[in-house]
Amino acid sequence: MANTADISRGMILKLDGSLYSVVEFGENKTARAAAKVWAKLKGVDNKRSIEKTWNSGETVYPIRVEKKAFQYLYKDESGYNLMNNETFEQISLGEEMIDAPQFLKDGSEVFVFINTETELPIGAELPEKIVMKITYCEPGLRGDTATRALKAATVEGGATVMVPLFVNDGELIRVNTKSGEYLERVKD
Repeated sequence: MANTADISRGMILKLDGSLYSVVEFGENKTARAAAKVWAKLKGVDNKRSIEKTWNSGETVYPIRVEKKAFQYLYKDESGYNLMNNETFEQISLGEEMIDAPQFLKDGSEVFVFINTETELPIGAELPEKIVMKITYCEPGLRGDTATRALKAATVEGGATVMVPLFVNDGELIRVNTKSGEYLERVKD
């Protein structure tokens, strides 16, 4: 058990039988009344986002979560199939449980969050930066490096990323999976 002083961003709390991730938190102090701690929470096992306020020092119930490396295998009607890199055990996750599934490609690494109480997966995320190959984009023109103009490019897996005009078909680029933005070109 923990109290409100232990709350931190990213912590997963159990409230009313559901799991919530702390997105933002803070403390309100007034001259006469006791301090209050507030948090914006995003549902881990549901789609809800809520705000919660506690009295300072009140007990909260954090959930211990392990982050394990898995490998993406394929997608079928049951969901996205992943394999544990250590035990070779396979699991299937729904699209809503994976952060940025449009950037998944065969063999890519995925980090799965597992609730240690139930040993069930509660979500997954890709590494922050990944390398993708451009499968289609309009050809760039010589000298298009001066401005910050962008064009749409389709990468392997079908996702669309806005890239600078000088980037061409077949090139490797580094993409930020959190924002979906182009970062840089990668040399072979």
